[in-house]
Amino acid sequence: MSKNTLLALLIFAATGTGEDKYSELKNLGPLPQYVVKSTGEKIVVDGKLSEPAWLETAPITLMFPWEYQSGKKQKTTVRMLRDASTLYVGYEAEDSDVTAIYLNRDDPTYKDDCVEIFIRPDQDSDSYIGMEMNARGVLFDYLYPFPKDYDKGLDLEGVELKTTLRGTLNQPNDRDAGWTLEVSVPFKNFGRLSNQPKPRSGETWRVQINRWDGTEASGGRRLSMWCHSGLKQAHPHNPDRFGIVTFK
Repeated sequence: MSKNTLLALLIFAATGTGEDKYSELKNLGPLPQYVVKSTGEKIVVDGKLSEPAWLETAPITLMFPWEYQSGKKQKTTVRMLRDASTLYVGYEAEDSDVTAIYLNRDDPTYKDDCVEIFIRPDQDSDSYIGMEMNARGVLFDYLYPFPKDYDKGLDLEGVELKTTLRGTLNQPNDRDAGWTLEVSVPFKNFGRLSNQPKPRSGETWRVQINRWDGTEASGGRRLSMWCHSGLKQAHPHNPDRFGIVTFK
């Protein structure tokens, strides 16, 4: 048995199958797992995901846990990479009507067409860093000492974020194809939640990835996720149900 496999099994044994302190639904099955591969290739954050390293990286396809929601089921795939100092995340979102109105850092981007990632480096703490990014490429970032209130004063350093649109923004009378978002985050930002400045090879973190499709103002939204949050209503915040990522 490899070291990575043993680590994953130990984490799984500790977290169970979703029957945890914050979950409302039971018997949701094992948490998903993903290997974040390391690359020596220079990644240019341009919202295109065009480098060979991206093309060789396995995608995660987000699922639709809540059938009561009325929004369209539009596909989202997500990839993750790392280099010696940085985590890279790339999203490809199908979207027939790309809508985003918020323009400034820490605006409520979650009310727009947006994608999100929650990163929990410390297995012994429920605290995590949240990043919520709209189709314009605007970031809302925070520290969430779950289940306490957000610390919205957090501003991650050195983040690069770009989007490309396959359609026209905020034009409901035409038909769009979708959008791509690419973001890089230096590992040094997670030092307050981790015991070292960057993850070592074989180290395991907990991560949730999701997308809000449609705007809060228009209604008819749909939330898609990597892993079911274990909650009865469409809501992404539950650190018990974050998936497992292992860094190479």
